[in-house]
Amino acid sequence: MKLLKPAKDIGIVGYGAYVPMYRIRNEEIGRVWGVSSFPIEEKAVPGLDEDAVTIGIEAARNALKRAKIDPRKIRAIWFGSESKPYAVKPSSTIIAEAIGATPDLEAADFEFACKAGTEALQAAIGFVASGMAEYAMAIGADTAQGRPADHLEFTAGAGGAAFIIGEKSSETLAYFEGSYSYVTDTPDFWRRQHEHYPRHGNRFTGEPAYFHHVITAAKTLMDELGLKPSDFDYAVFHQPNVKFPLTAAKILGIPKEKVLPGLLTGRIGNTYSGATMVGISAVLDIAKPGDRILWVSFGSGAGSDAFSIVVQDAIEEKRDLAPKVEDYIKRRRVIDYALYAKARRKYIL
Repeated sequence: MKLLKPAKDIGIVGYGAYVPMYRIRNEEIGRVWGVSSFPIEEKAVPGLDEDAVTIGIEAARNALKRAKIDPRKIRAIWFGSESKPYAVKPSSTIIAEAIGATPDLEAADFEFACKAGTEALQAAIGFVASGMAEYAMAIGADTAQGRPADHLEFTAGAGGAAFIIGEKSSETLAYFEGSYSYVTDTPDFWRRQHEHYPRHGNRFTGEPAYFHHVITAAKTLMDELGLKPSDFDYAVFHQPNVKFPLTAAKILGIPKEKVLPGLLTGRIGNTYSGATMVGISAVLDIAKPGDRILWVSFGSGAGSDAFSIVVQDAIEEKRDLAPKVEDYIKRRRVIDYALYAKARRKYIL
């Protein structure tokens, strides 16, 4: 059996997202580098006082508002990111302290490129299902990097989301039907220690990396659960750009109308570890009880985590307890390349 199915039914008690206020238009980046064709419209940029940890804290606080639980009941906080501010010092402990969850908990930072957040989620599901914790929190947040003039600079955005996991009950707003993880050693994207910007193997990023892993993970999950694409009301895929997730949906036979509500890259950029988690948050902001959602992350290196979740009645009460993703997207201030370069320290080459 390939399906990852815990012994107990596990659900999402609370969720929360955060997207920085600042935006830079792709046409502004193109103006500086003489480019006239753009993959997205604009992307979110962290402010001078923001990093992956502050994004994670805001997302965690929003998740707590919806969960309506004492943070001291959370027994694990796992933080997934590839842009954590410290090379040696956990980010998860900072978040735990900020939300009042210390000291009786397990904390760790996860890394797997853009699927670090869903790796943390897989661990949280297992931790709660084992009985070792009543609640566990998984966070995915990034302030993604892109070398000046590289095509990643047009899409590498900032944002994140947090999910509090607990045993399925009337208080969970959605539950997991099952999950599946698929990984191989595919060198499509990497950043060595002490390098400021990542590198990418151009011909590996599409078919052998993103599409092979996302499609395989999605198909295997559906086969294991006995589900068809038509059984899902929404689908959220990792979104390095707008084109890739729509192409993946087309290959799987999923109409783009089911993908668009959670496809945010065109408006905030690729938030890396936060990409599918923020996308799922946006879908939960509008979903109805009974809706089934396909969720497939992707991380370079490479691998995918696929989940099937079903929305429960508690969503109606909980979703308005914290700001929605759309609230953050609409709260925007456009900046020029000079301020963007200062905020992202682009003078460090």
